[in-house]
Amino acid sequence: MIEHNFKKKFGQNFLTDKNIINKIISVSNIKNNSLIIEIGPGSGSLTRELIKYGQVLAYEIDTELRKTLDNEFSNISNIEIIYDDFLNRNIKKDLEKYKYNNLYVIANLPYYITTPIIIKLIEEKINLEKMVIMVQKEVGERFSAKVGTKDYSSITIFLNYYYNIKQEFIVSKNSFIPKPKVDSVILSLTKKQEKYKVKNEEIFFKLVKDSFKYKRKTLKNNLKNYNFSKIEEVLLKNNKKTDVRAEALSIEDFIEISNNL
Repeated sequence: MIEHNFKKKFGQNFLTDKNIINKIISVSNIKNNSLIIEIGPGSGSLTRELIKYGQVLAYEIDTELRKTLDNEFSNISNIEIIYDDFLNRNIKKDLEKYKYNNLYVIANLPYYITTPIIIKLIEEKINLEKMVIMVQKEVGERFSAKVGTKDYSSITIFLNYYYNIKQEFIVSKNSFIPKPKVDSVILSLTKKQEKYKVKNEEIFFKLVKDSFKYKRKTLKNNLKNYNFSKIEEVLLKNNKKTDVRAEALSIEDFIEISNNL
């Protein structure tokens, strides 16, 4: 077992279960000649397996782990560890020196910055083949929620706009040191091959965000600054009531509304 001063501020829960690590590798289905980004390698338990399947670029914010990780990986040619905050990096610049056919993110993400990490990857237009990430169970349920459920939100639509999202399997809190309070889930996010036909992405994403601003309010109450008669046209055409809440609308509904504005 690693001797380490675990830091709550970094959300450190190190994965120790070898079976879970093998399952993560299996669902990742890593293609030949790939580069794998790992965010938060921790003690290197997942990293040890990832280096068998491609080049690895790892980001670790906790410099106290440098000695542990460098002891293990400094003589291995297909891994680079950057000791810095992933959120502050210019990822495209970091990737410039690498040659690869496919790019993956495979990581046990620190729960407190899961969403900012994913948003950064999307907004910086990092061309990923696939993400396989471990997140808190409740976060995974929000990301992969179905229309009409309580977990369905603007982040669900944002992520599903770019990726096909699948809950792969649950990971017990007993698989970590120190043990977190909740179970985790492995999600795979695979890049959508066909893009949605959206006239203006800025209008679309603003509409979605505003629609979910107050979850218990109806669409009409949340969208007071919009031309609601145009929104009603689309709702009525799709047999939706005009007093619906945002969680009743699919991504396709929101696209049609935004294209109509």
